Amino acid sequence: MSNTSTLKLRVNDFISDSIVDGFGLRFVVFTQGCHLRCPGCHNPSTHSLDGGREVTLEEVRKKWKRNPLLHGLTISGGEPFLQPEAVLELIRMAHADGLNVNIYSGYTYETLKSKGCPFINQILMEADILIDGPFIMQLKNLNLLWRGSSNQRIIDLKQTHISQELVIVPDA
Repeated sequence: MSNTSTLKLRVNDFISDSIVDGFGLRFVVFTQGCHLRCPGCHNPSTHSLDGGREVTLEEVRKKWKRNPLLHGLTISGGEPFLQPEAVLELIRMAHADGLNVNIYSGYTYETLKSKGCPFINQILMEADILIDGPFIMQLKNLNLLWRGSSNQRIIDLKQTHISQELVIVPDA
């Protein structure tokens, strides 16, 4: 692990105990900053790149460690992949603490892979689940698992890596 004392993450907010952002009880980090600005986004306060506040990764870890009942960490936004180095380290810290990790992106898996960024590629190797794709108001569906519009996918990143084919999690 790199020196977490120097890495900071620009965040908008946290939820200490969510049951709607992945399996089990989850700690949610809402990163700050998003270029996509999807019409109808449920989190428009996260769009500004200079909004929110910077926190150290250890500060975030201390927050989730307060709850021994957590199953996982969910990283949402904004767009988490705008801060890939800090997000990668946060994923590693969560795994070290026994948490699984879901991460949201307004970009598709294919677009993220095509960026050629080593930190992004490593996130896609180390996170457990990716919910990808922009929110599209015309495809809004409140009955979907963990997402807002039907174009968005829940991708099992571990199984995708093993099979070398995209593995989509069905809506149970």
